[in-house]
Amino acid sequence: MKNIAYCALICFLVLSIMCFMLDKDCRAGDYIIAPADALEISIWGEEELARQLVVCPDGKVSFPLVGDLTVAGKTTAEVKALVEEKISIFIPEASATVIVSQLGSLQYYVIGKVQNPGMFNVSKTLSVLQALAMAGGLSTFAKEDGINIIRYHEDETVRLPFNYNEVKKGENLQQNILLERGDVVLVP
Repeated sequence: MKNIAYCALICFLVLSIMCFMLDKDCRAGDYIIAPADALEISIWGEEELARQLVVCPDGKVSFPLVGDLTVAGKTTAEVKALVEEKISIFIPEASATVIVSQLGSLQYYVIGKVQNPGMFNVSKTLSVLQALAMAGGLSTFAKEDGINIIRYHEDETVRLPFNYNEVKKGENLQQNILLERGDVVLVP
């Protein structure tokens, strides 16, 4: 009975957070392109220039006539403007379309004492609770007050504590942060 209550609480928290984040995630123009994302780039009226491209690890794609373009760290609107600027030498007043056709860069890892540890390739940002839910929840012997998020920023590794006991009681909810690309949720 106690486990059912915990599961219900977790489901309620996850659904509440997802509904809160839904409006934010729907703004496609805010998505930042990263390596491993797949893009569809085309020029209106120039069918032979339509391409499906995967962003290389160096953050670039190669497009006909203009060569290599750095797209990582940019939004689709910024890439559209870049393509139109570069191709205007060959096709004046060109109108480009840039679509993120597959998200390959939003990867999170949940390891340790969870039901289904592993890498999760998702289509939107997740909170810590959502990532734990995707991993099937904590196992019986997980140390609920010792969870850490390991985050890599350039040359620095940061450890962010997460106390599951507090969050499931509705306390200290600000620690249920949004994960960033490549974050590792470590459950001891």
